[in-house]
Parts: sequence; structure tokens; C-alpha cells
Amino acid sequence: MENKDKVKNLIDLRAEAKLGGGEKRIASQHAKGKFTARERIDMLLDEGSFEELDMFVTHRCYNFGLEKEKYLGDGVVTGHGTIDGRTVYVFAQDFTVFGGSLSETMALKICKVMDMAMKMGCPVIGINDSGGARIQEGVTSLAGYAEIFERNILASGVVPQISAIFGPCAGGAVYSPALTDFVMMTEENSYMFVTGPKVVKSVTGEDISTEDLGGADVHAGKSGVSHFKVENEEEGLMMIRKLLSYLPQNNLEEAPIFDNNDPIDRLEDSLNEIIPDNPNTPYDMKNVIHTIVDNGEFLEVHRNYARNIIVGFARFNGVSTGIVANQPNFLAGVLDCDSSRKAARFVRFCDAFNIPILTLVDVPGFLPGSGQEYAGIITHGAKLMFAYGEATVPKVTITLRKSYGGAHDVMSCKQLRGDFNYAWPTAEIAVMGASGAIEVLEGRTISSMNDPEEKAQFIAEKVADYNEKFANPYMAASYGYIDDVIEPRNTRFRVIRAFQALQTKKVVNPLKKHCNIPL
Repeated sequence: MENKDKVKNLIDLRAEAKLGGGEKRIASQHAKGKFTARERIDMLLDEGSFEELDMFVTHRCYNFGLEKEKYLGDGVVTGHGTIDGRTVYVFAQDFTVFGGSLSETMALKICKVMDMAMKMGCPVIGINDSGGARIQEGVTSLAGYAEIFERNILASGVVPQISAIFGPCAGGAVYSPALTDFVMMTEENSYMFVTGPKVVKSVTGEDISTEDLGGADVHAGKSGVSHFKVENEEEGLMMIRKLLSYLPQNNLEEAPIFDNNDPIDRLEDSLNEIIPDNPNTPYDMKNVIHTIVDNGEFLEVHRNYARNIIVGFARFNGVSTGIVANQPNFLAGVLDCDSSRKAARFVRFCDAFNIPILTLVDVPGFLPGSGQEYAGIITHGAKLMFAYGEATVPKVTITLRKSYGGAHDVMSCKQLRGDFNYAWPTAEIAVMGASGAIEVLEGRTISSMNDPEEKAQFIAEKVADYNEKFANPYMAASYGYIDDVIEPRNTRFRVIRAFQALQTKKVVNPLKKHCNIPL
């Protein structure tokens, strides 16, 4: 074969590889409202930046006649490119080839880009669209999954890992996304479950649809498996680009700093009036967040899950910051099992990747009841406490209104190594609210009173006395547990000044193999 023929052969092979499972299957993919693996990568990465690896890999299976059907690339497109000029490694499963099912060689391709990402210190993005293990390959397919899982585990806390679920993800396939930092699902075409509806029906008798068992709404709102729910793939890929703009390349780098045109000393008079006079009246904490961050931009994580706590990313003077905030607008901002786990994982992610944490506190306590106790609220609450206490990144805490009981301790208090702990003048820092406290402290006296008017007057006087002592931040400030009481409208400036002062913070945890967080 002459040289020009060899070049033509290469060009023809590349064209063949780019067709995946062929035109007919590509058309079928499009008919479902889904893009192909290469189309997704092209939309995700900077134009012209993708460098593909292992285009000519094929499977090695000879079982069940599979040797008669081979496709270049073998069901996954892998390589590297850039997002906003920063290198990322990516793999996208190709549903047009054997339904994206995982083979031994497909796993090797994925492992190769994960290994390279670790070596280079770059994020890994996985786009999942797979029918699961390639049954014809048996145990080698299962081994391939385990090889991927091990790399997910070793990469955790070293480089950011993001999973986009743009189709089916079932059985063993679900565990790789579950091991990554962020999971994204589309509203119509994606689902995740360990066992499908047919198996559920045969084993338990439960009749349930694919969507109700493992659709985006289920995992974004009920299970918390998915951090982001998006309307379509285009929105999801743009969301990944936006998310990465807040993150460093790896655990040894700082997050990128953006130019800031929002004045750091911008005063917001509305914050002086945002806390209702009635301590039991709700308000929207997101209004506070949008008011104090750069240009009102806040990327919320887990928006639909455990809505009594808010977590997400913003910038203060161009610097990426993680925000954790109680939400009085939902369940009064109380802490429960789900919100504790949600916030704990977010705090640990920020700490792993050198992202400062701002905590906005308005918490009446932990949710009482047998349901929460049976679900392990003690352990789940301890996760959040552990996460804050372990974190060594700069931590600024602001108490806006209530901070009661054990929930006060859990929400990044001074004793969990909070660096700057501020309070608004509306803050109430105490063991519990006035009514409950008087019931405990004066219970015998109250129960001995027969005159209703006398009892009511006595309780009112005691509540007023308790409020005077504790329904303010000054008792805590007198012990140094609150570093300063700040004017609400000046919050943005004080937060930025605090984080600027903490830029050179150095704290090292005791030497250990690893911690044993209460799981």
C-alpha cells in the first residue's frame, strides 16, 4: 500500500470511528431527543480544543458471536480539551454502540483518562448514557466497573469529578457517578437505579415506572443523589462549564479569581429591614445571599433537596466562596437528617478544594420526633459538626436571627474553629427559645398556679426577662464567641474584609491515616 493510500485509509478509519454505531443508530439517538457522545463533548468543551484518545480501540470478546460485530472506539469517546482555557479530561459513553454497555476495553479507555487527569491535576467529566454491563463479557465487564470505581475513590478530594447522566444508568453503573463530587440529570431522558422496575416487581411485587423509581425528579428532590436537575442536555453542559468556573483544577491549587466590578463596600439598606419583627415569621434567605454576593450571582447546589438548608457557590470580590445557609422559608430552617448530610458533604468538598466557606445562620434547632430519631439524626447531625470542625479553609459565620441549642454548635460556631463569627443585632443565641426555656426553668411554679391571669402574667414577665438576656447577640459577644455585632447593610463589606484577612491562614489537622467521620 502506497503512502497516499495509507493516509486515505487513516482518514476513512477516522470517519468510521466518528459514526459510532452507524447513521441509523445516530438517528435513533436524535429521535429520543438525545445527542451523540461526540456532539455532547463538542458542546461542553471550548471550540476545537478536543483531543481524542483511543479512537481505534475495539472489544476483545468472542462470546455469543460478538466477534462478528466490532466498532471503532467501542462505545465510549475519551480524551481531553479545555473549558474556558483550562484543561479537563472527559469521557462520554456512546449509546449507539451496544447501548453504551461497558466492556473490558471500554473500562480501560475510561481508566486511562482518569489516570491522566490525576497525573496532570485536572478535573474529570463523565457523560453517562449506558445500558449497563456488557453481558456477553461476563466478569471482565464487572471487573472493568471496579477498576473505574477504584479510580473514583482515589481521585476523590484530589481533582474535581463531575457526572452527567444523559440517559440510562442502572445496576453497577450507578456507583461511579455516586462516588463523584457532583451528579447532574436531565428531566426526561435520564434515570438511575440499582435494580429496575421489572426486578422490583418480581421481587417485591411493587409496580412502579422507570421515572418514579429513578427519574431526575426522584433523585434531585427525594434521594439527593443528583445535585442538579436540568431541562435538557444543552443546559446541563452549560451548567458544568459554569460549575467549573468556581472550582480549582485540583486540591493543590486555589480556585480561579475573576475581575470584580461590584463595589466591595456596597451598602444594602434592605438588609436592615429583612428580619421580621415576629421571630416566628419566615423570610427568604436567598434574598440575603443574592444581595451580598458579587453581582447577585449564586450557583445553588441541591436546589430541590432538603430545602431547609441552602448550599452553593458565589464570589466575593471575585473569589470563589462556598455558602451554607439555613432557610427559614422552609420548615423554619430547622436541621434534620437530610439537610445535615447535604450541608456536611458540601462543606467537605469546599475544604478539600481550598474554597472558603461562609455560613449564614438562622436555625431554631434540630427537627424533633421519632421519625428523625429512628432515621439517625444524631449521626447525621454529627456529620455536619464533623465537617465544620475538620475544615481548615477560611470560615466566616454570620448569625442573622435564631441560633439555638445543639444546632448553634453545628453551624460553624467559634469552638469548631470558626475564624470570624459575626452576628446581626437581631441575633438570638441561646439554648432554646424563651417560651420553651421558661417552661423548663419555671415549670413547677407555673403548674402550681391556679389563677389563669396570674399564670399568664408570670410567664410573660419571665419570657420578657429571658428575651432581654438572651434574645440578642451581646451575651455571646461578651464571652468572645461572637467577634463583632455588625450592621446588616454592611454585611458584604465585612465578609470580604474577613476573607481578605484570612488569605494567609494556615491550619494543619493532626497526622492520621484518615478520619472516621460518622457515616
